[in-house]
Amino acid sequence: MRKQKQWFLGALAAGAVSLAVVPGADSETAIRACADAAGRVVECVEPSATDPAIRRFDTPHYVLFNAKTGPDADLLIFLPGTGGEPPGPLKFLEAAADAGYRVISLAYNDTPAAAVYCPRKPDPACSEKFRRMRIDGDGRIDPAIDNTGAESIVNRLVKLLRYLAQREPDRKWSNYLEDGTLNWRRIAFAGQSQGAGMAAFIAKEHVVARVILFSSPWDFVVSNGNIRKLAPWIAMPAKTPPDRWFGGYHARENTAGLIAEAYAALRIPPDHIRVFRLGLPASRPQGRGGNPFHGEGIRDPAYAEQRAFFLGRSP
Repeated sequence: MRKQKQWFLGALAAGAVSLAVVPGADSETAIRACADAAGRVVECVEPSATDPAIRRFDTPHYVLFNAKTGPDADLLIFLPGTGGEPPGPLKFLEAAADAGYRVISLAYNDTPAAAVYCPRKPDPACSEKFRRMRIDGDGRIDPAIDNTGAESIVNRLVKLLRYLAQREPDRKWSNYLEDGTLNWRRIAFAGQSQGAGMAAFIAKEHVVARVILFSSPWDFVVSNGNIRKLAPWIAMPAKTPPDRWFGGYHARENTAGLIAEAYAALRIPPDHIRVFRLGLPASRPQGRGGNPFHGEGIRDPAYAEQRAFFLGRSP
């Protein structure tokens, strides 16, 4: 993991792209977050406990749902952005639980980002191959950042659900599994930054219950010197119907223009898109980081109503 983070920081230093990491909880906050609260059930499960072949990015998965939520609820998977760790945006996860979902913030291999690794590669399909590798463990594009089948997002989620189903049979976690893999139609995916790109790619490949994108994807290729064009996969047909897609970004993000193009190419209905425009709260100065508005949609309390709109209600 250390080598991967060094590679990522080196890519940033080389000016590949400007990203803002939306940090996960520190260890003390994470410990507090794993305690049950009034009316809520909370569990934290290390990925390696679900599959001994998982050895990297072993921050515990974060499982949350309201005590009265039954097995008929849809499952919402949150995928953090680059450098993020579960639980991440607790207010959003709690809002999802209150909207009737069972919620999992999933730990996965999230460095480097596709948007760092791929833009100046000669292969326009680089980001598609990269995301497929990270989601399915399919293919190997670089020995330094490979994702084996065991390390993939899909395997991590399948093994977690099997683990929970064995430990808690009354809660029917197996309802989210089908024919040895995920029961995609029962699962909604949400993500921030790189995690949103993963959620979008999954919704392209499978019919999912809902997909919620915060500030991504903006995968691009560079041509004719410095012209940035969206990666081809973004405009490919999607299996998830357009009415299940939702997305938001801040107008002052570094890549706002590319994100707006991507949402149009993804065919997200215009009335399902929110463009956030408020300034930064006083607690987060304007100069913080190279892309200070990048995480505002997922964490600023001022946008709670817009996030609730994205979530809707779980059946």
